Amino acid sequence: MEIGIGLAVAVALMTNLASLLKHRGCQGTPSVSAHSPLASLRNLAGSRWFVAGWLLAGLAWLAHVAALSMAPISLVQAVLAGGAVMLAVLSQRLFGDPVGRRQWLALTVGAAGLVLLVVTLPRFHGADSNFSTAAIASFEGGLILLAAGIALGHRSTRFAARRGILRAVLAGLLFALAGIAIKALLGGSGGAPMLAPLIVTTLTCGALAQYAAVAALQGGGAIETIGLMGLVANAVQIVGGILVFGDPLSPSPLGLVLQAVAFAMVCLSALLLPSPAAGRLEMAR
Repeated sequence: MEIGIGLAVAVALMTNLASLLKHRGCQGTPSVSAHSPLASLRNLAGSRWFVAGWLLAGLAWLAHVAALSMAPISLVQAVLAGGAVMLAVLSQRLFGDPVGRRQWLALTVGAAGLVLLVVTLPRFHGADSNFSTAAIASFEGGLILLAAGIALGHRSTRFAARRGILRAVLAGLLFALAGIAIKALLGGSGGAPMLAPLIVTTLTCGALAQYAAVAALQGGGAIETIGLMGLVANAVQIVGGILVFGDPLSPSPLGLVLQAVAFAMVCLSALLLPSPAAGRLEMAR
């Protein structure tokens, strides 16, 4: 388990850096389109920044899978969430991007909330990959319906000012869907009947997440877009660890209160992260 947690720390660093590289790379490329995926892919492949970020993200994904095979998903995702502050530091130090006080506060509150959630959990034993078919089908099915609703609704003029934010949330949900399916595949407790659905979920949601992430990165700032995607993906997978894989909640009333506070901090972070200027810019587009 200690090796898994160490890998999660490395994943947090690599993922944030890869996302910043991809954000820089896709800024100068035409907007991705679902109607011309090959042309969109060629445009992205022409950006050295994006290719470098994609390759680093691939290495991070392999390390993430290894971490999930050694430690509970709740702990792994909490470590990744705690690395959210790395995003602001890397963005400022390496790329010179401005990070506002509100964004610093949002990243810090969200990371602290997710870490507090897992700190208050009982002691884990093993990788905790066992699950029931009903639990994972219900959880993943609910996430698919939610993601489909966001995908269909984000084009509405009612949400024009928050279109970029909804794309980031959608990408985070899709990453979470794939992550939970990967964790289930690593455990293998669902048997042969679950193998094909889990593989299809992993590949389909993983590919759609990449598309949604690029669309969100092209239309939003680095900190708010990457931070929101990570926050949603990590929070949903921590909840999935509890509901699907049986990662235990705190046995004490105080622990339960602290966990409720932790979830409230995550929600507050999601509200603070998008800047008002981002909404005005999206409206102008």
